Order: sequence, then structure tokens, then C-alpha cells
Amino acid sequence: MAKPPARAHAIVLDLDHNYIGLQTVRILADRGVPVIAVARDSSHWACRTNMCERIVTTKPTTLEALKQLGSELPRKGVLYPCTDERVAFVARNRQHLEPWYHIVLPPADTVEQLMDKARFYPFAEQNGFPIPPTVVIHNPEDAERAAETLSFPSVVKPPKKIQEWRERTRRKGIVVRSATELMAVYQRLADLPVPLIAQSWIGGSVADLFSCNCYFDRNGQLLVSFVARKIRQWPPRTGQSSLGVEERNDTVHDITIRLFQSVGFQGLGYLEVKFDPASNQYFIVEPNIGRPTGRSAIAENGGVELLYTMYADAVGLPLPEKRQQLYRGAKWIDIRRDIPSAFYNFRRGKLSIRGWWKSWKGLKHDAVFRWRDPRPFVSAVTQGFGLLRQRKRHLGDDSPTTESRKPTPAEAAAER
Repeated sequence: MAKPPARAHAIVLDLDHNYIGLQTVRILADRGVPVIAVARDSSHWACRTNMCERIVTTKPTTLEALKQLGSELPRKGVLYPCTDERVAFVARNRQHLEPWYHIVLPPADTVEQLMDKARFYPFAEQNGFPIPPTVVIHNPEDAERAAETLSFPSVVKPPKKIQEWRERTRRKGIVVRSATELMAVYQRLADLPVPLIAQSWIGGSVADLFSCNCYFDRNGQLLVSFVARKIRQWPPRTGQSSLGVEERNDTVHDITIRLFQSVGFQGLGYLEVKFDPASNQYFIVEPNIGRPTGRSAIAENGGVELLYTMYADAVGLPLPEKRQQLYRGAKWIDIRRDIPSAFYNFRRGKLSIRGWWKSWKGLKHDAVFRWRDPRPFVSAVTQGFGLLRQRKRHLGDDSPTTESRKPTPAEAAAER
């Protein structure tokens, strides 16, 4: 009897970037999908996983390397880029990669419009999507306009992830508490090769941050969605989620679907939205597109096969039945980040032992630890307690123009 044809490979790019690639590998491998991961640094803890058929190391991942890998595959593979940079790379080189890979992305210009905040925020404002007061700073006049018109605290951030920003600060955004601080930050960062985004801080706490993951097929049809809420994050003000829970929020879901449908979206989408209790409004924080996110695993833990839906749709297999969110209270945790986050909140009287224990109860999926695949977690711990060593640095002031001091009432409100 002839063997059935081999299943198409999933190619996970950037395994060695944070935990998102590792989660993606595990989710797909659990569904019987053969996975090949691509990494730049083979010593990274995520490369200790036993869930890949193989791991290809390139320095850096180049177009020619992906072409070579594609030519070795028995069937056309499915690309899962796991960073914004790699999504942009795939979008730009789509015509060169499509002979070997299934690529589910909108046109390159749509990718750029949604990924570049300097383009996205004006688009959102012009089309009636809720964003906080925002100024795109191209020159000193724009910076002065931002200082005069925005409320404080505000945040200054780059329009996209760039190496030059990372070389200046570990923060995703720099919190400024006055017009003077905003101008000081602009003067310090004005030589960056991109404009800056200045945006009024959205009120509320970390728990007011919601997200919606979704997947649209090549015809722009919504196939699956999943809504979740943050519980804690690290670093505390502008960091990444350390604990999240699925929670129904039809407003967040509707904003997300309307936004992506408005551009004829295809592929994996994600939108972060925050509720501001003072104005009783929801505001878009930012979209992420074309890649898995940290919330991909909580969707799977909640019984929604988000990433496998993309795989099945791309290769023409029957779609999985589990695509409806049932709101069973599934939780996701990155214990490496949640421990320092919990201590931070303990010290400020924002979290009790009982509250901490309650937040950990229930269905959970850890970002890194897994009994069936323990080596990445062990390796991550062995390679150092980087997050814990940075704890004191992260507890300091976000702004490079001020030193440690007692927070003002406005600062305390922003922190809450």
C-alpha cells in the first residue's frame, strides 16, 4: 500500500527571539505538523526544544538561505514569521519565496501601513478608529506641537522596532511627565532615522488592557478570533504581558474585526486595546500582524486552534472544529516575568498573597516551561536570571531626563 503524502512543513522563523517561536513550534507539533525552525543563535535557550524536526541556523536569515531550505522540502511549506522584522522581510520578498512557501499576508503596502505607527495612527484617526491624542514628530515644530497639545503623562515611542532605538533604551516607550521632558527626549532621540510618536497616556491599569487575536483567510473571511485581558506585565509600565486570561469583550472584538476588514486583511492579526475609565472609552494601543503573538498559546489553551487554522487553510486541509471561543477562563503565564511583576506589586501594596494565589489558579499555559519539553526552561534559567537582575533598573524612572524620586500623583495614576 502506498504511503500517504507527507504533510507540509511549518517553517517557524526566529525561534531564538523571546518565547513566541517556541510556543508556535509546540502548538503546531502537537497537531502533528512537522516543524522546521530557523534561528540565528543556536545557543539560545529556545533552541533546546525537542519539538522540531530540525533547527536551521543562519547568520542572519537571508533570502538565499530560505530559498535553499525551500528547495529541500518535499512539499510547499507554510511560513510562520515570529517577529515584526521577519514579517516585513517576508512581505517584501514574497514573490521570491512563494515558489517554496505558502504565505498568508496582505499586500506589502498594507503590511507597512499597519506595522508603521507613523502611518497607522493617521490612518486610524482618519477612518474613525479610536486612538488617544497622538502627534507624529518629524521635526522640532512637531515636537513643540506635541508638547503644547498633549496631556501628561505621555509616552514617546518609535513607529516600528529598530536597532537604533534598542541601542538607546530597553523600553518599548519612554514615559514623559511634562512638556519639558518631552522636548528633552526629542532632543536626545531626534537623530534616529525614523520619526517619533508622542501619545497621551491612556488611563486605567494593566488590567484594562485587552487584546484580540484573529485569522483571516486569503479571501478576507474571518475564520477564528480570541479575546483576552492582561492581568500583569513586566516591566511594569510599558512591558510585555506576564499573566493573562481570556475574557469576553465584544467592544474590543468589534473594533479589531472592523479595523482588519477595512483594509481587506489576510493572515494572522492582533490588536491591543485599552479601556480608559476616566473617559469611559476604549483606545487602540497598536496592531501586530502576520505573526503569532504571546496570546496565541492562551487561545490554544482556551480550546481555539488559532495557529493550526492558518496551517490548514494555507495547505487546503479541512479546518479544525475548535474555532469558537467558549470563555472558560484559560490563563497564560510567563513565570519568569510574573515573579518580578508580582514582587513589584507586593511592594506597592497593589497585590496581596491571596490575590497572587487567586491570579495563578485555573487553566494555565506557561510561555516556556513544559513537562514534555523541559530543556528550554532549564536552559533559560541556567543562562541567567536576566529579568531579575534588571529588576532594580526597571523599577527606576522611565524617562532618561529624570532621576529616582518620589512619584507625583499624576505619575502614580499612570503607574496604576
